[in-house]
Amino acid sequence: MIRSADAQNIELLRGLRPQDVDLILKMARQRRYSAKTVMTHQGERIYDIRALLQGRARYFYDTPTGKKLILNWITPGQTFAGLAALSAAPHTYPASTETVRDSIVLSWDGPTMRSLAHQFPLILENAVVVATDRHIAWHLAAHVALCSETARERVAHVLLVLAPLIGQKGPDGIELDVTNQELADSTNISPYTTSRLINEWQRTGALRKRRGKIFLGSPERFSLRVA
Repeated sequence: MIRSADAQNIELLRGLRPQDVDLILKMARQRRYSAKTVMTHQGERIYDIRALLQGRARYFYDTPTGKKLILNWITPGQTFAGLAALSAAPHTYPASTETVRDSIVLSWDGPTMRSLAHQFPLILENAVVVATDRHIAWHLAAHVALCSETARERVAHVLLVLAPLIGQKGPDGIELDVTNQELADSTNISPYTTSRLINEWQRTGALRKRRGKIFLGSPERFSLRVA
């Protein structure tokens, strides 16, 4: 059984009393996914709302030409892939989601979450905050980057965004478990250009790459060195 203490970071449940959170969690379905599993598919009907309890995941989009574009990353506590289920009207997923690590996900079907939102209006308030502060803000940042930033600036920007989001602090700096291909897919830049930039920054000491991972001494120093 999942307790409120285990789900205290779930953004959709922020501000609710522990006893109310416990009630909501009792109505959730828990799912376990292995790394590199596609959880929801672009274009399919949305039936539930999901929240990442443990692990790491991300959104991605398949273009008509077959190219995979990595969009936003999903970390524990974040709601994903189904805020539209708060509406009784039919909706489809605009993008797919996949796990990056072994993950545990909580889900509530649409009718259950709509009933809970009626009982606890703060759920709807939190959903609006998620939609505006995270999804719309990310969309604006991505659009501005594609329209105004160079390839160098876009790759640097993604690394600086990922540092606080998925970075792990250690003796060698901030460790980012991200590949050159993933950076290329995140920035709509060729893998060749991405690899060339990473190698250049490694030569100048802006970052280090080891065992397929990228290490930043600090985001501030990295930002100054690649400017």
